[in-house]
Amino acid sequence: MNMHYKARGVTLIGFAIMLCVLGFFAYLAMRLIPVYVEYFGVVKAMEQVRSESGAGQKSLDEIRRDLSVKFDAQYVDDASVPPQAIMLKREGGASTLRIAYEKRVPFMYNIDLVAKFDKSVSLSGSGG
Repeated sequence: MNMHYKARGVTLIGFAIMLCVLGFFAYLAMRLIPVYVEYFGVVKAMEQVRSESGAGQKSLDEIRRDLSVKFDAQYVDDASVPPQAIMLKREGGASTLRIAYEKRVPFMYNIDLVAKFDKSVSLSGSGG
């Protein structure tokens, strides 16, 4: 009787390589998820400003102050969104709030991950 068993499964080296690849993507996710959570906080703060009454008539400084308070409640770091990243555009009676910034996150050694965010909301006709 000649029985041949075919080995199935992953070898130790294959398992180590698979672990390295999974570890790399897990580390990448651990570095990027907080950046996107912070961005969603920025978006939520912008929506809160838009829902306030008279938001379209406020000055840029007032909106920056309001956003700063709302950023604290949303756990947005003040260094992430500098004041010059917050812009207000008025055109013919319509006001648009725009926040455009980039966030650098150290990844490994001299490699940084750069995420660019740009969000605009219309303040005209908002609030109660």
